[in-house]
Amino acid sequence: MFNTDIISKFKNIPTPFYYYDVEVLKQTLDLIKKESDKYGYIVHYATKANANNKILDSIRSYGLGADCVSGNEIKKAIECNFDPKHIVFAGVGKSDAEINIALDHSIFCFNCESLQEMEVINELALAKNKTANIALRINPNVNANTHKYITTGLEENKFGINLWELESVIESLKELKNLKLIGLHFHIGSQITDMSSFKSLCMRVNEIQSWFVSRKIIIENINVGGGWGVDYHEPDKNRFVDFAAYFKLYNDFLELRPGQKVHFELGRAVVAQCGALISKVLYIKKGVCTNFAILDAGMTELMRPALYQAYHKIENLKQYQNTRIKYQDVKYDVVGPICESSDCFGKAVNLPETSRGDFIAIRTAGAYGEVMSSSYNLRDRVKSIYSDDLK
Repeated sequence: MFNTDIISKFKNIPTPFYYYDVEVLKQTLDLIKKESDKYGYIVHYATKANANNKILDSIRSYGLGADCVSGNEIKKAIECNFDPKHIVFAGVGKSDAEINIALDHSIFCFNCESLQEMEVINELALAKNKTANIALRINPNVNANTHKYITTGLEENKFGINLWELESVIESLKELKNLKLIGLHFHIGSQITDMSSFKSLCMRVNEIQSWFVSRKIIIENINVGGGWGVDYHEPDKNRFVDFAAYFKLYNDFLELRPGQKVHFELGRAVVAQCGALISKVLYIKKGVCTNFAILDAGMTELMRPALYQAYHKIENLKQYQNTRIKYQDVKYDVVGPICESSDCFGKAVNLPETSRGDFIAIRTAGAYGEVMSSSYNLRDRVKSIYSDDLK
């Protein structure tokens, strides 16, 4: 991702900024397209991971659809020329205004998370003399074996329709004349690295499918969500996740009926490794128990470490500039300028002896970096820089 030529051009760019390696994104999309096409799978990009216009344009150019969780994400997808027929709308709390936006654009499908939501969509669709395609987001009660804040498929989570509610939901659907059931939707969590979780999901989907078939209900679309995780510790060694194994697992274990289509909603795995947050060291502060490297980037630019103690690899970029020099490693708590103790990117991080003005890269920030940024402390929003602009 980095070399001497690129880093030399950073000197003319005000920090902090998001840096996107366009070639890494393209190679990732090439892999997704190649491996999903083997089985005729349909992939929607989870817009919440990164809604940068140039990133979205590139993703759309590969034929991916859009998975949206707000009305504004739907608007952004439309602005970036995603086909409404390839847009799905998920989310546990869709407002009336957001539902109307989706109805006005005649999107492919609403992923519905409760009977009351279905009733509201039916009412709003009736007012527009429209029929809304829906998928039932079912809570499969499958443990994703990931962080508790990004687990979504257990009964204790707020997401989805519970299995014991299915009978009454199906009965109620008969009265909701402006809804058309076209799919079943599942999503068990994010940053999942244990493939057995996806196998467990397949087993549960097969059971649920059998329940529907026993009632003579054949569903056209099976949406298994996303959640495939990335390697935050070794972003260069494992730049691309094993999409071949991921898609093959579903082909091996998901039992489909004739004509059924399988949909995915990948986000992090698409964009995480193409992005980094570039910052400069403002100060080195000697502490009693530790040294602090104080950066000009903070939790306002990358929320994940403060939000759920997420790990990101942190690099001093001078190691790429002067490869002949053997720097002595020093441990630093790498922190930002925000007036919160949680504004910390990493504790006891081994870095080459670091000085004011050094460039620091916080890696694997392409997902849930820029899109979660804020202006807390009235900070300016930072720019995005792309590798093809630096050639």
